[in-house]
Amino acid sequence: MTTVAIRGTFFDFVDDPWKHVGDEQAAARFHQDGLMVATDGVIKAFGPYDKISAAHPGVEITHIKDRIIVPGFIDGHIHLPQTRVLGAYGEQLLPWLQKWVYPEELKYRDRNYAREGVKRFLDALLASGTTTCQAFTSSSPVSTEELFEEASRRNMRVIAGLTGIDRNAPADFIDTPDNFYRDSKRLIAQYHNKGRNLYAITPRFAFGASPELLRACQRLKHEHPDCWVNTHISENPAECSGVLVEHPDCQDYLGVYEKFDLVGPKFSGGHGVYLSNNEFRRMSKKGAAVVFCPCSNLFLGSGLFRLGRATDPEHRVKMSFGTDVGGGNRFSMISVLDDAYKVGMCNNTLLDGSIDPTRKDLAEAERNKLSPYRGFWSITLGGAEGLYIDDKLGNFEPGKEADFVALDPNGGQAAQAWHQSLIADGGSPRTMDEAASMLFAVMMVGDDRCVDETWVMGKRLYKKS
Repeated sequence: MTTVAIRGTFFDFVDDPWKHVGDEQAAARFHQDGLMVATDGVIKAFGPYDKISAAHPGVEITHIKDRIIVPGFIDGHIHLPQTRVLGAYGEQLLPWLQKWVYPEELKYRDRNYAREGVKRFLDALLASGTTTCQAFTSSSPVSTEELFEEASRRNMRVIAGLTGIDRNAPADFIDTPDNFYRDSKRLIAQYHNKGRNLYAITPRFAFGASPELLRACQRLKHEHPDCWVNTHISENPAECSGVLVEHPDCQDYLGVYEKFDLVGPKFSGGHGVYLSNNEFRRMSKKGAAVVFCPCSNLFLGSGLFRLGRATDPEHRVKMSFGTDVGGGNRFSMISVLDDAYKVGMCNNTLLDGSIDPTRKDLAEAERNKLSPYRGFWSITLGGAEGLYIDDKLGNFEPGKEADFVALDPNGGQAAQAWHQSLIADGGSPRTMDEAASMLFAVMMVGDDRCVDETWVMGKRLYKKS
């Protein structure tokens, strides 16, 4: 057995900050001088340095100084084969797919191209502090195989699956429902629950899925009920209109997936910009999750996700955050928090009564405000809860996997260190409040340069040069 011990300043979560309005500190945990002990990648002990070190005499300790150590980031919605089209100019969702995405994803039929793409993809995730992702691959099984194989070599936790599409895409890109079912069955048998791999049955979106393809997904879910379901929902106005043309017997976007019994625990619908209040309530009741992808929603002009509605305590929807690379123009979950904060503030203004008094809802307006507690919970423990993997990771509880990120709070743009000196006088945070304030500055002033080290299962896989 291999045991590692990490000493440093730790910040993680034990509860959902949206449940503690006015006292969000109650959801967090802070150790200015803490120690985490992990054996074979699993946390065995965590707490104040003096207490934990006394219980583990002789253990070799790695001291990570002048950093804030947080759980590894979780990206709930990202596209492996879109890495190279990051930042492609000038289109909304549907024409952007046709012009940029489908031609690039076709290249992932070639195993050598897919292998290189996967390595670049995982390198970019680790450099951004992301240790876990739920990823779309392509309509070719090769890309799914290569992702699981390379993630296994790095011991990263990945949820992924063959991406099914049989409509509204180029003829050489789509596949048949029968082929999708057959290939998915083989991939599930080969990779699901092997090491840290988890399989997601993945209809790309209802706009690209015939009833026959969705019936194949339904059959797979019934035969493999412990698999995830990963898809898109209500991202773009033209897409939403097109879905009801393709599925005229359904009243709304969510209803398409409900018709085929796909909505429930372990279901993730990416985006959800145009979900109705009724759809949010139905998702909440069924334990389904939505994935907030603000960078993509802004880059493609899709719209503003209603964060305050998703967090309505009466109908709370499980939620993770995602980059949606390459619709999202950055791999960084820190950048996701930056844009999420701004989307939330726009929605706050729309609901505070200053624009339209008839829409005034101060409680929902407040829930749109993304504090550092709400933000970092959403990409750690909250993201894990949204993906139903919080029994495995998301915070530093003993028994969970030792994935974490060491953040340099001064590591962003040139002005950042001067700003941070307002909080902790140029040093490390001494209190939870100081740590949260510094993390907020990482959200808003920093970027990926704040990611100094990324560790997976107690092993350092990335160190900023």
